[in-house]
Formats: sequence, structure tokens, C-alpha cells
Amino acid sequence: MIKYKVYNQNGESVGEQKLSDRIFKIKTNLTLVHQAVVTQMANQRQVLAHTKDRSEVRGGGKKPWRQKGTGRARVGSTRSPIWIGGGVTFGPTNERNFKKKINLKMKQKAIFMVLSDKVEQKNLVILDKLNVSDFKTSIFNKIVKNIEEKISKKEKKKRSILIISDKLDEKSKYAARNLIGLKLMNLNNINIVDLLRYRDLAISKEVVKKLEERLK
Repeated sequence: MIKYKVYNQNGESVGEQKLSDRIFKIKTNLTLVHQAVVTQMANQRQVLAHTKDRSEVRGGGKKPWRQKGTGRARVGSTRSPIWIGGGVTFGPTNERNFKKKINLKMKQKAIFMVLSDKVEQKNLVILDKLNVSDFKTSIFNKIVKNIEEKISKKEKKKRSILIISDKLDEKSKYAARNLIGLKLMNLNNINIVDLLRYRDLAISKEVVKKLEERLK
């Protein structure tokens, strides 16, 4: 078990939290992490490009000229792919499927690997709770600044922090929405892409507890 300091919203230490080695101390497997990222990105991909084949292009119902006797090649439709304005052969269509599959345990383990890396790099802060008193960005920004002070940094960098809570209220969502370099997320929406996209991570004690329950 790893002992990790717990802070309140004012940046004051209020105790310690034991972290399970099976979640926060796993050796990173880059191949598995890459597979989980590619799978998530592929499943989020929208199919936008679409070309019409000869059956979808408008017109072309009438045969341009008779089959024989003109001296020209026989043609059945003006919507043929070799004609200007005709259909497209082997073009992209909206029927393409980019979906990929990954085993649930593999996906979960990849997330735990990233969490373990956050602990190792000291880019993790554990809060006793996340509670905003008013719909004000300035209040939430003060909380975020207190969090950032507790994350070890070799040099000053732009804000890049992901905050995960077990449940989000409307005040927190409203107060955090205009802050740059910050994302607020519910535990049910935790995903490997956002964990990797943001350098620093802040989670509540309740999130740690629920992660351990999921493992059981």
C-alpha cells in the first residue's frame, strides 16, 4: 500500500490516504496503453466523408444513344464512373465502420497504469472533497491554484489539470466551464485519453474508494 497525502480545498494537509498497489503501483505496458487509446479514438471517430456511386447519382435513366450503328462505344448510362458527373468508384462512404474492440479488463488495466504513472511522477493530488459554495469562476479558480501548488513541478508550465469527482453538482460545472487548461469529470466518464491529455490529476477520496470497489 502507498501512503499519499490528502489536502482540503485550501491546500492544507488533512491526513493520509492508503492507495492500493493494484491500482496505483502497476508497471506501465506501453503496448497495452497504446491499444486502449487507439480503440477509444477509433470508437469516437465520426464517418463524415461520403461519395455517391452510380446508383446514387441523380439522372442517367435513359440510354444516351442506341446500342449499335453509331460508331461509338456502347453506353448504358450517363452516370457511369467514366463520365463527368457520374458516380465515384471505390470512394469513401458513410457505411465504413472504424469500431474496435478491447477486453474490459485490458481497458481497466490501461487506466490503472496511467494512474500509477501520475503517482510516480507526483502529478496527482487527492482532495478530501470537492464542494463549491457559489456559481463563481473565481472561487473555483482559487481551489485549482491551491491544487497546483501541491503538485511538484520542475519548471513553471501552462495549466493542464483534470479533476475527477465521484459526483458533480451544477455549481462546480458552471464555475469551472470557462477555465482554460482544466477539465472537470465525473468518475463514470473516466477514460484513458483524457488522463493522458492532461498532465496533472486531482481526485477525491471517494473516487479512490470507488476505484478500489471496481477492482473487487
